Amino acid sequence: QVQLVESGGGLVQAGGSLRLSCASSGCTFSNYAMGWFRQVPGKERELVATISWCGGTTYYDDSVKGRFTISRDNAKNTLYLQMNSLKAEDAAVYYCAAGSYVRSSGSTNKRDYGYWGQGTQVTVSS
Repeated sequence: QVQLVESGGGLVQAGGSLRLSCASSGCTFSNYAMGWFRQVPGKERELVATISWCGGTTYYDDSVKGRFTISRDNAKNTLYLQMNSLKAEDAAVYYCAAGSYVRSSGSTNKRDYGYWGQGTQVTVSS
């Protein structure tokens, strides 16, 4: 059973940085493409970034392109999201997700991710 645990969220001022981590267990981490998604109350969960099993292919939503960086360390079974130049609109609960069927390239469709963490809150003060 794949287990994902996010950490690193918190309160940051606008313009600041945070690094989120997602630790996995119960699986062979490199068998999965990974994604970061975020959700605010009353809205659907939206894609932030994805990464293929080896890190060779990444995708970013336009809203975070140039500010966020997704990466993974397969030896540590951990996914990361470096968030710089944070804006008020980046505030959300951030979730990591794992998908095995889209391992080679990742996917922008959240339905392709079968395993999800519990989320970590990111709050941005202006």
